[in-house]
Amino acid sequence: MLDTYVWGKVERISPEAPVPIVSIHNKEQRIGGAGNVALNCSSLGAKVFLLGVTGNDEEANELDQLLKESMIDTTGLVKSAKRTTTNKTRIISRNQQMMRLDAEITNDIDTHDEKILLDKIAEFIAHEDPNILIFEDYNKGVLTEKVIEDTIALCRASGVITAVDPKRKNFFSYKGVDIFKPNTKEVQEGLNLLFETSDIYQLRNIHDQLHEHLGHKVSLITLSERGIFYQQLQNAAIIPSHLRNVSDVSGAGDTVIAVAAMVYAVTKNAHVMAEIANIAGGLVCEDVGTVAVDREKLLRECELLLS
Repeated sequence: MLDTYVWGKVERISPEAPVPIVSIHNKEQRIGGAGNVALNCSSLGAKVFLLGVTGNDEEANELDQLLKESMIDTTGLVKSAKRTTTNKTRIISRNQQMMRLDAEITNDIDTHDEKILLDKIAEFIAHEDPNILIFEDYNKGVLTEKVIEDTIALCRASGVITAVDPKRKNFFSYKGVDIFKPNTKEVQEGLNLLFETSDIYQLRNIHDQLHEHLGHKVSLITLSERGIFYQQLQNAAIIPSHLRNVSDVSGAGDTVIAVAAMVYAVTKNAHVMAEIANIAGGLVCEDVGTVAVDREKLLRECELLLS
């Protein structure tokens, strides 16, 4: 996705309708969506490849240029004339988001684009031998059931670790993955549960229910301002969040799945993964808009908070 930020100043209300008039003074485009996950991985020093579908439009070209500038390989992207590149335009004044305009197509990709994407994924796994593949699901129609199931099968056959940031539509399609990272809202929707507070016993029960459906290895559930929960086999804990000056929570989930996947790929330790991902998610909330976690700042925070 492309994230467009329009910064301006509001001094009066429009005489045409009861809406504020924004005098624009700056416009910025950033990498968003799954691209932001890739950007976080790249900022931490990984060699990153992005696989997915965009439109064949000017927004796709702009996104491609931003990705290449961030050293992210884009040869796995499919440009489809039948799609529109998702572009989320945010209008911001005084560091507050006033409105968001979304240009996108969210129906499932057709079988032709699906086949092209799966061919690119198979070629990528065969030639690059990746350590980990992250599914970043936004319900935008690219991650169809077939794409999900075939890609997981390819990864398992090649010994590639899989991590998922799911959405409701294909919540239970990610069978056999290594890391499954929903937030509490997605858990409630996926399992049709209603709960106000989450204690360790309740979260362990949720892990068991998820595992019954998915057969995955690790649950990593983000709990908003309360922190993060993980369970791997019988090892489980709630990692409380650290006090932050929160400016914007957008993109925090992208950072959490990126950092969690990379730490797990290196350590296979779910507790260390949860601790570091929790810190990283909090750090990016101190900035306005979607930003990648800063590697040196993350290291300093980990030394300070985990030593």
